This record gives sequence, C-alpha cells and structure tokens, in this order.
Amino acid sequence: MGRRSDPEPPGGDTPDPQTPDTQTPDTQTPDTRTPPTDPVGADGVGEPEAAGPPAAGDGGGGATAVGRRRRDPLAAVLIGVLTLLLGFAFAVQVRSTDTDEQLAGLREEDLVRILDDLSAREDRLRQEIFDQRGALSQLGSSDSAAAAALAEAEQRAEALGILNGTVAARGPGLEVVIRDPADRVTAGVVLNAVQELRGAGAETMQIDDVRIGVSSAITGEPGALEIDGEPVEAPYVIRVIGSPEDMSTALSIPGGVSATVNQRRGSVEITPSQDVVVDALRPLDTPQYAEPDDGG
Repeated sequence: MGRRSDPEPPGGDTPDPQTPDTQTPDTQTPDTRTPPTDPVGADGVGEPEAAGPPAAGDGGGGATAVGRRRRDPLAAVLIGVLTLLLGFAFAVQVRSTDTDEQLAGLREEDLVRILDDLSAREDRLRQEIFDQRGALSQLGSSDSAAAAALAEAEQRAEALGILNGTVAARGPGLEVVIRDPADRVTAGVVLNAVQELRGAGAETMQIDDVRIGVSSAITGEPGALEIDGEPVEAPYVIRVIGSPEDMSTALSIPGGVSATVNQRRGSVEITPSQDVVVDALRPLDTPQYAEPDDGG
C-alpha cells in the first residue's frame, strides 16, 4: 500500500517547520487625533455644555459648598476680632515701652516725686472707697434709722407731755390726803407739800382735779384755796407719781409738812400705791411774746 502524501496548502509555499515564527506583533499606536471641538454657534462663539445634575458619586459637593459659604462671615468676624486684640496689645506694649524708657531717663528726685504722687493718689482713692461704702451702709440702714429716730421722738414727746401736764400718766406713787377741819391750812402749807414731793423725785401730780405744772400758783385763804384760779376744797387729795418710799419720807421728816399740818389741828394721811393714775390735764398756753427761732 503506497504512502499517502499530505495535500499542500492552497496558494502558498509550505512553511519551513524548522524556522520559528519571528514576526513581532503589531504594537498599538496611541491615538493622537485632535478631539472634536465644540460646535460654533451662529455668533461665532462656542456654546458651553449644559450643566447637568451632579453625578451619583459627587458625595454632596453642593451641600459642602453651601456650608463653606455660611462659615465664611463667621471666620471673617473672628479674624477681625483677633486683629483688633493684636493691635490693642501692640499699642499697650509700645506705650509701656515708652513709659519705661521715659522713667529710665529721669533723675532719682523725679522718681521719688512720682512715687509720692502715686502714693497720695492711692490714699485718696482708698478714702473715697471708704466714704462710698459708709454712704452705702447708711443708705441701707436709713429705714431702720428713721424708724428708731421716730420712736425716740415719740418717747421724748410723751415724757415732756407728762412733765408739763398735757398727757395722762400712770405708775407707782402716793395718795396724800390733807384734812383741815379748822380751816387753818394755808396756801403756803400746800405749796410746801408740793415742793417736798418734787424734791423727793415726784414726776407729776394733781390736787383734786387740777394738774400741777411748773407755773402752777396756789393762792387764796384757808378754807377757800385756789390752784391756777380753780377753787379746791378740803380735804385736799394729792395724787403723785414717783418713788413711794422717798416721797413718804420727805413728807414725814421732823418739822416738815405732816408736823406743820398737825400743829394747825389738821392731819396728813399717806397711802403708797403701785398704780396711781394722774389724769387731770393742763391746757397748753399760747405764748404771747415768744416765737420759734428759725436759727437765722
């Protein structure tokens, strides 16, 4: 059986099986063509591309830009404030440097004088602070001080009213009854009784229904006495406020009021009490010649 030969490839030489294919593959040449330009409008100017919506991967770039625009005024304000502070600090430093240079060039006598002036100014300022604090404290307590002054004035007015007989009074004292059955007790005897009681510390008194004052006058004949023009009759009842012991002793001394009344066939009855009421009042006299002094 004969050997079958392989058919030859059509249209070409048979490649040499022993010669390797050394053909270098074609390398891709980069595209150096000019990109197309934007179309030119009718006026000869290229129309820009229409801005489309941001891409999905933009990540909120528009919101970031808005936030940056909002922060810009605040940053400008902060920068302005910092600039002003820096300028002020620089001015203070320059002034301090100038002051130090001026002081460094002064004589010792001038420095001592400046120090004395500063010390005197400090003392004045401290005194002003002390005065202002005192005035503030006084203003804070003005209400209580006014109330205390008013209460004191009322007490003084009441005390003066008791002494001059224009205010009723009550307190410990005596009730003295002078009897004169023979009508031999004179105005002088009753006046001595009033003086003895005053000397023993009597604060206020009345005889019958007549209040005894500083200007009281006892006049008349025995059995028909008058006090400040008001008639009084025996027995003469004296109600007096003061120390019961002192006044009782003053009326009972030898040769005193009790002894004199006894010599005139009368009697004196003294009764101490812790609740004596003196309610007869004296009318206030209108001054005829005196008038208030305005201090001019």
